[in-house]
Amino acid sequence: MQSVDATRDALLARARVPDRSETLPLLDTAGRVLARPLLAGLNVPPHDNSAMDGYAVRRHELQRGVALPVSQRLPAGGQPLPLQPGSVARIFTGAMLPDGADAVVMQEHTRTLPDGRVLFDAAVTAGLNIRRCGEDIASGSTVLAGGLRLQPAHLGLAASVGVASLPVYAPLRVAVFFTGDELQEPGRPALPGHIYNANRYWLVPALQALGCQVLDLGIVPDRLADTRQLLRDAGQAADVVMTCGGVSVGEEDHVKAAVCAEGELQQWRLAIKPGKPLAFGRVGQADFIGLPGNPVAAWVGFTVLVRDFLRARQGEMLAPWQPQCWLPADFHWPRPDPRREEFLRVRVVADGGTHVLHAYPQQGSGVLSSCAWADGLARLQPGQAVLPGTLLPVYGWQVNG
Repeated sequence: MQSVDATRDALLARARVPDRSETLPLLDTAGRVLARPLLAGLNVPPHDNSAMDGYAVRRHELQRGVALPVSQRLPAGGQPLPLQPGSVARIFTGAMLPDGADAVVMQEHTRTLPDGRVLFDAAVTAGLNIRRCGEDIASGSTVLAGGLRLQPAHLGLAASVGVASLPVYAPLRVAVFFTGDELQEPGRPALPGHIYNANRYWLVPALQALGCQVLDLGIVPDRLADTRQLLRDAGQAADVVMTCGGVSVGEEDHVKAAVCAEGELQQWRLAIKPGKPLAFGRVGQADFIGLPGNPVAAWVGFTVLVRDFLRARQGEMLAPWQPQCWLPADFHWPRPDPRREEFLRVRVVADGGTHVLHAYPQQGSGVLSSCAWADGLARLQPGQAVLPGTLLPVYGWQVNG
């Protein structure tokens, strides 16, 4: 069996950067992946300016008990004159510093006399309360790296250097379908021997949360000809084709034969629990991914292995895969799997000023309630038993988990 880390590496090595991009207005790019680095065309701030409401001064002219006149008033956005010798300038936050001034004294450290002159009470150091030109961003520097998934703060940063639009990769088109004549859609009466198609209702929104454009093909009948036709159509319309179930060796599992007939397929037996099989291949120009049919196995496989492949396939540069935190267990796990890593569904619980992990009592691959209950996954190495107090690495459900 292949390890989890080796499988992740193999998938990421196959993730092709998109060849399509588009330039969109800044407000339309949130959640998209930046296609090229953004370089600053100016300094931020563009000039030395005041960090406080107060007075722009020449330090060497300040003497305790000596009041100085105010020669000009400088609101933000105004154009200052050079600071006259023996005077100070009333200045407001963000206003350009006048030539000759080398510090700003905040107004709380001053006292205004009836004739309008100002006394200064505090010691003043060079550069006090001054934001220097280019202190935040220097002209020509990289503002945003290519491959960055754009968050609101990134858009604000782009706006601060005067950029109104950004080049982003086109959304990844993902076609999904589900196999099994026993599947039926919720909302219909339950038929004998049938089960509701739960996988559709977590996989489609999980893909949408990643910014994918989802082509939902629903349930495909357990017939080879139908499966082949669906794969041909999906391989032309999508960048990635995904399914849950149907890639095992059962007589009614036609996905494997259909993918082999229409493209190419590689299957891995993974040292992971829940789940073991994962299928990867190509159909037409699209990547193919086959997740297990059991809903928890599919959920864990998606979270641990497939999600980051899809992020890389969108052009996103990924940080190393690491746990969000390490926390002590508050449960026993006395019978570990000797050959496979286990990903237990756990919840973080406050306990006397610290936090501990509770495990869902039923960890079977069909118990989808464990995923709805949990905060994330605790990763156990093969053969690792757990006692209360054992520190465990925790991986979250979120994209940055």
